[in-house]
Amino acid sequence: MRKVITGNHATAYGAKLSRPGVISAYPITPQTTIVEHIADFIADGELSCEFVKVESEHSAMAACISAQNTGARTFTATSAHGLALMHEMLMWAAAGRLPIVMVNVNRAMGPPWSIWADHLDSVAQRDTGWMQVYCEDNQEILDTTIMSFKVGESRDVLMPTMIAEDAFYLSHTVEPVDIPDQEDVDAFLPPYDPPFKLDVDDPKGFGSLVMPNNYMEFRYLMKLALDRARERIVEVDREFEEAFGRSHGGLVDLYRCEDAEYLIVAVGTTSSTVREVVDQLRSEGEKVGLARIRVFRPFPVDEVRAMVRGVKGVAVLDRVYSFGAFGPFYTELIAALYGQDERPVIKDYLVGIGGRDVRSKHIRDIYSNLKAVTRDGLDSETEWIDLNRPGGGA
Repeated sequence: MRKVITGNHATAYGAKLSRPGVISAYPITPQTTIVEHIADFIADGELSCEFVKVESEHSAMAACISAQNTGARTFTATSAHGLALMHEMLMWAAAGRLPIVMVNVNRAMGPPWSIWADHLDSVAQRDTGWMQVYCEDNQEILDTTIMSFKVGESRDVLMPTMIAEDAFYLSHTVEPVDIPDQEDVDAFLPPYDPPFKLDVDDPKGFGSLVMPNNYMEFRYLMKLALDRARERIVEVDREFEEAFGRSHGGLVDLYRCEDAEYLIVAVGTTSSTVREVVDQLRSEGEKVGLARIRVFRPFPVDEVRAMVRGVKGVAVLDRVYSFGAFGPFYTELIAALYGQDERPVIKDYLVGIGGRDVRSKHIRDIYSNLKAVTRDGLDSETEWIDLNRPGGGA
């Protein structure tokens, strides 16, 4: 079935098709319509699922954790300050090795109050242990929801996934979306069957106190699980393509990068604008490509190292500033390339923060600046694009 729907509606369909046993969520703009659509599915008898109504996002994640520990597949959705309120519970879910799937509609953090797109909310949770996948369009949201359950529930992974969806650019914008048949999704995604769960007939300890001589090993096991998840994400994307005819690129989605001398690294919906500009620049004889980072956690270190070989310059577009020295995607990319024998010139461009539009003109200006600094040397490592003050720049 093919429908023209919003990203939030696509999210609801992805959750429905995955057959969760428990959903718990709390409304927050611009996420609210996700759980409204899911509630409609349940009320209409299209989804057999326990919907747990709670008083906060912290409680929503606590409910998902409790249900997942009993062996139920769980799903939730949130945004911005709601995600921040979950912080403690996110740590618990990941360390508890519970493959919960959550969609976060990326929204700027206040004050000043904002409901528009910005990646600070999800980036601020990057060290919780959750996998993070950033989507470019509504189809990818639906497909990634289904794939995330399969990746996270793999016996050698067992880790939760956060799917990032840009506020309004996706959440409230309609696009044609192919909705798979339930039978096909059932064949692709088997029922959740965890190796350990709460069972009165087979009692075990979960999350109990551990002494210093063992705690470090628990964190190391999480690290190994996320290492395996890199491979599993690529495998499941390939399996999904075989089953449904669509691939979203695995860890990094490369576009016209085969012979590129310059790369523009982007995340989320900004990538769509970059694609258009790449096509324009290619028609003008410029050798430029787009590298879209889909998976931020675990970070695709090997793929990043491979994609920059033979490249002269790389522009990293960050829709977030983490109040360190640079934008976080730039920081991760630089860290991945540290110590490599051949490293291109790399510059960070802060764009679209707080939902500001990223236009073709901005991408063209960034590309022109990248070529200049590649030729003449870096003028600065970080530049703020389209600031409303004289001079702009960093």
